Amino acid sequence: MRALIQRVSQASVSIDGKIKSNIQRGVLILLGIEDADNDEDIIWLSNKIINLRIFNDEQSVMNLSLKDIDGDILLVSQFTLHAATKKGNRPSYIRAAKPDISIPLYEKMIAQLEKDSGKKIATGTFGADMQVNLINDGPVTIWIDTKNKE
Repeated sequence: MRALIQRVSQASVSIDGKIKSNIQRGVLILLGIEDADNDEDIIWLSNKIINLRIFNDEQSVMNLSLKDIDGDILLVSQFTLHAATKKGNRPSYIRAAKPDISIPLYEKMIAQLEKDSGKKIATGTFGADMQVNLINDGPVTIWIDTKNKE
């Protein structure tokens, strides 16, 4: 599982010109799922995201977590995070899980984030053509891959 986490002052997802979800201060998570992902990846990643200290304290030091600031989460499925670009100029997405695997894992990730954060998670719509708008605060962008635990 791969996650691109962006600290935001606001973010939204629109589909067909209509806003589906929006958040204020918190994180936008773009999530890529592959066949090898499982419940262990979900639990580890959710815990890491909720406790990642990327928000400023009163001394402007990144010392606070999403939980500390009661921040919002917008989770968007993004298979292109598993793009292979080694050969040629057209990315291959062979490592990205097909919907029969990725949809249940995406739904489990939503449930785990809700459990760990104690808040409702804003989402996109799996497989939809979405427009994502955000104001990246900092900017702060973190890449996490559960297979490497980094």
